[in-house]
Amino acid sequence: MIIVRCKECNTELTSSNKIQTCGCANQLKLEGNKICAENLDRVVMVSYDREEKLNSVFSREELAYQEQRRKRKVKRLNFEVR
Repeated sequence: MIIVRCKECNTELTSSNKIQTCGCANQLKLEGNKICAENLDRVVMVSYDREEKLNSVFSREELAYQEQRRKRKVKRLNFEVR
C-alpha cells in the first residue's frame, strides 16, 4: 500500500485499484502502484510497503551461507620445489 501527499494542497492519497486525484494544479494521480503528477518535486511518499518475494529454491540461511562463502579470501600455500 502506498500513501502519497501533495505538497500544494496537503491531500493524502492511499493506493487502491481506482484512480485517485488530488484536484489541485499539480494534478497528482494515484492508481495502484503508479504515481503521476505535473511536477513530482511537489509530491511526498509518506509510506511504501514493498514485499520482496524470494524466488529461489534455497532458504535464506543457505543463501546467507553462500554469500559469506563467496566473500572468503583464497589462502595461498607456498611449497618448496626440489
